Amino acid sequence: MVAQDRFRWHKDARLFAGQSEVPRAIEGESDRFCALPAFPAFDALKALTTAITQQAPFCLSDHCLPDDIACPPGAFLTLTGGASGQPKAVRRSQASWIASFNVNADRFALSSGDSVAVLGHLSHSLSLYAVLEALHLGLDAHVLADQSPRRQSVCVAEAGATILYATPTQLRLLARGAAAPLPSLRLVLCGGGALDAATRAVVKRLCPEAAVHVFYGAAETSFITLADAHTPEGSVGRPYPGVDLRLLDRAGRPTSDVGEIWVRSPYLFDGYALGSSTDTRWQDGFVTVGEIGDLDADGHLWIKGRRQRMVQIADQMVFPEAVEAVIAAHTRLPCAVLPRGDALRGHHLVAVVETAAKELSAEEIIANCRAALGLLAAPRRVFFNSDLPLLPSGKIDLNALSNWLEGQI
Repeated sequence: MVAQDRFRWHKDARLFAGQSEVPRAIEGESDRFCALPAFPAFDALKALTTAITQQAPFCLSDHCLPDDIACPPGAFLTLTGGASGQPKAVRRSQASWIASFNVNADRFALSSGDSVAVLGHLSHSLSLYAVLEALHLGLDAHVLADQSPRRQSVCVAEAGATILYATPTQLRLLARGAAAPLPSLRLVLCGGGALDAATRAVVKRLCPEAAVHVFYGAAETSFITLADAHTPEGSVGRPYPGVDLRLLDRAGRPTSDVGEIWVRSPYLFDGYALGSSTDTRWQDGFVTVGEIGDLDADGHLWIKGRRQRMVQIADQMVFPEAVEAVIAAHTRLPCAVLPRGDALRGHHLVAVVETAAKELSAEEIIANCRAALGLLAAPRRVFFNSDLPLLPSGKIDLNALSNWLEGQI
C-alpha cells in the first residue's frame, strides 16, 4: 500500500511519451536510491514510474551522478537550473510536493477529465513536477520532450490536452512551430522565468481559451508566488497559498523597503545532496536563496534580481535582471545582460539580444536603457545572436554566453 506521504500512480491516470503509452510497473517497496536517466522520454518515464510504484527515492539527471550521492526513503532529488553555475542536487520530501498538488487541484479545479502536456525533459523540476502531479491526482500526462516544437503542437491537439506546463522559452518555441492555435488548452502554467509581455501575447494567440498563470519560485522553495491576468505588469504576483513571505535588509532586520526575500511554507527543501550555495540560508524556519525584491501595498512581489548576479558599477549596485526587463520590453525579444571588467568603474554591462534581424539598432537599445535606468546601469555594448544557448531547464546558459562574448569583444 502506498504511504500518504509518497508519490503514487493513481489508477485513473495514463502516461504517454509522445504517442507511446508507458506501461504500469509492479508495485513494491524499496529503500534503494535510484539514479535515473532523464531521456529519452519513454525510458525516463518507465524508470520513474518503477521508482514510484516501488516507493523508492530517486533522481532524474542528464548526467551521471556521483556514486556516493544518497537520498533517504520518502524523499527525492531534483536539480537546480544552473543558469549561472553548476547545477546542485536538491533533496526534498515527497510530501513537500504532494502538499502543493492538493492546492493546485483545488485552485485550478483539476479533475480526471483533464490531461497535461509537458514540453521539457524530466531533469527540469517544472517538467518532473507536472508529471508527478498528474499521476498523483489521476490525470493523463503527455511528455513531449523528445518532439520538435511543431510536433509538440500536433501532439497537444491530437491528445486534446487541457493543461500545459512550460517555461517561457518553451512557449516561444511552441508558438513558433505551431501551424494552428490549440483551443483544447484551458490552463497554461508557466514557470522557470519571467513571462514577458511579448511572449504572453504569443501565448494568447496560440492558446485562445487558456487562462495563464505564472509561478515564481526556486528548486529549493518550490512555489513562492502566483501571477495571473490581474497581476500588475512586472510583478511576480501574490504569495502562493500556504507561503509566508518576509523581506530583510542587509542587517537582517524586517523591512518594508527593498530587501532579501525569505520564505516559510510546507513546500521547502531539506538540503543539498550535491553542491552548495552561500546565498541559501535558513533562519527561524524561513529560507532564502538570495533573491532581492519588494512588496507593494496590495501584496504583490516585485523581483529586483539575484544577489549573486548583482554588479557594482562605480558606486552603484545594478541588477542585470532589471536591465534585461527593459531591453525585453523594448525589443520584445529574449536577451541576457552580463558584466565585464572595467579598469575605471570596476564593471560595465553588455547585452546580447536573440535575433538575426539587421534592422535592430544597438544604439537605440542603449539609449532606451539610459533613459530608463541611467548611464551606469545601461549596457555599454549590445550584441545580437540568432540562437542564445539554453540549459535543459530552458533558461539562458549564462556561462556559455559569457564564453561566446569573449570571442566577440
